[in-house]
Amino acid sequence: MAKLTIDELRKKREEARKGIYLRQGEFKGKIIVHMGTCGVAAGARQIVSAFMEEIEESGRKDVMLTTSGCAGLCSREPMATVETLNTPPVKYIDLTPDKVKKIFKTHIMEGNIAAEYAIGIGSERGG
Repeated sequence: MAKLTIDELRKKREEARKGIYLRQGEFKGKIIVHMGTCGVAAGARQIVSAFMEEIEESGRKDVMLTTSGCAGLCSREPMATVETLNTPPVKYIDLTPDKVKKIFKTHIMEGNIAAEYAIGIGSERGG
């Protein structure tokens, strides 16, 4: 395989980023289920399945479901972060499949935060 130039690598990186960041990609919503050891032990796999069911039932093709590691609040797992276009991310805690249904309907479908399940709004990354 031929070696890539620096410019070719930069182009590939930008193309990959388009699928990750909402503003540049085809997605209008992103759901991140935190699946560190604590999250998995608390039932995060069931939460991923519940979000997958909601996405499938809604027919939405513009919502990305992904996972990440621990969010640092082990006692509040399972957790998920929901991001929608042009709004700050929201962290939801102590999730159950029933709460997932409410969060999906309220936040993803209607564009409102499901405040009763949220612990924070905004990014700890500062960006």
